[in-house]
Amino acid sequence: MSAGTLIVGASQAGLQLAVSLRELGDTSPITLIGEEPHAPYQRPPLSKEFLSGTAGPESLAFRTPAFYADAGIELLRGERVTSLNLPGAGKAGSGVARTAAGRDLPFQRLALTVGAGPRRLTVPGADLDGICYLRDVDDAAELGSRLAGASRVVVVGGGFIGLEAAAVARARGKAVTVVEAAERLVARAVAPVVSRFYRQAHQRRGTTVLLSTGVSGFSGEGGRVSRVLLTDGSELPADLVVVGIGVVPRTELAQRAGLECDGGIVVDAYARTSEPSVVAAGDCTLRPHPMTGVGRVRLESVQNAVAQAAVAAATLLGRLEERKAVPWFWSDQGDLKLQIAGLSADYDNYVVRGEPDSERFSVLYYQGSRLLAVDAVNNPVDYMVVRKALSRGATIPADKAAVSTTPLKGLVIAGAEAAQG
Repeated sequence: MSAGTLIVGASQAGLQLAVSLRELGDTSPITLIGEEPHAPYQRPPLSKEFLSGTAGPESLAFRTPAFYADAGIELLRGERVTSLNLPGAGKAGSGVARTAAGRDLPFQRLALTVGAGPRRLTVPGADLDGICYLRDVDDAAELGSRLAGASRVVVVGGGFIGLEAAAVARARGKAVTVVEAAERLVARAVAPVVSRFYRQAHQRRGTTVLLSTGVSGFSGEGGRVSRVLLTDGSELPADLVVVGIGVVPRTELAQRAGLECDGGIVVDAYARTSEPSVVAAGDCTLRPHPMTGVGRVRLESVQNAVAQAAVAAATLLGRLEERKAVPWFWSDQGDLKLQIAGLSADYDNYVVRGEPDSERFSVLYYQGSRLLAVDAVNNPVDYMVVRKALSRGATIPADKAAVSTTPLKGLVIAGAEAAQG
């Protein structure tokens, strides 16, 4: 191959970076390499439509096979990069990546979009057959096949992936138990009122939810899991276990190359790593706050992957373009659609609009008088109003927002006016 841009990681961020390079007028060679045998595909549907059987593998692909050749993007599938020889600190120039198969890939520019992998359980019995993870399309296909013959499903982890998988399994008539070690569901992402709502909503649909309960191990017969052992000494029968306890950013390659990592590949607002000639984007990165620039966060979202990849492409071409964007996320759990805009991590107050028991409500998060984020359950109108307000630096007075009969759209205060007030 000819030296040009090498993008390690055939993820959504990786493909977007390649596409952005072409859109910005880059005509040099681009190589996109990924470990999976598949062309880049959408991951969010794996725990939703794909797992439920309402979407097939063909619906996941981002682009047709012909696209890559037409765009001049060389796609290498099923190959893992094991080492990087960088040009040198602060120097532009040629480098070489080596794959596990011993192939050398020269490059002039380098981007890392390696994503994250599932966090694994290391308890006794964790290697038994019937214990599944859900991160890639092969995982989802296997889990969907196993669900067909399962009757008792235990989901370890009450985060978004776990709850989405639990909703699919319950809709397919399985006896489902969710085991969560924390005191509430999705504790790192939402307020207690939202956690409480999801626990009650899943229980109404027949799912058992155990909180403050850990898994100490698994037991089975004939090499296949049959029981989940809990830290309180009790046991749960199971013929299928789904583990969804978070992800771990893939930083090994970056660390071996001497790049700064701290729970993610550390990048600046322009997607530059500690070696400025190398960029990184997507789930693998630890980046400045996308709206304030203060502090560092790691975001796992389609929006962040796409936006950060576009910034990284511009950086590779010598165009430093910082773009502030409102992060957004979503989670479909059966007929419950949660839409999130903004980051609520530093909130000190929130207001609830509507009745959670109605399964249509929203929660607005504040730090002082500043609007931070919204969680909207089956309430796309509130979600869009807050998302647009955040994008303009506007706010919505908390006391007025709490009146659920008042449309949010008429309460938005422009950024300058809010600062004066």
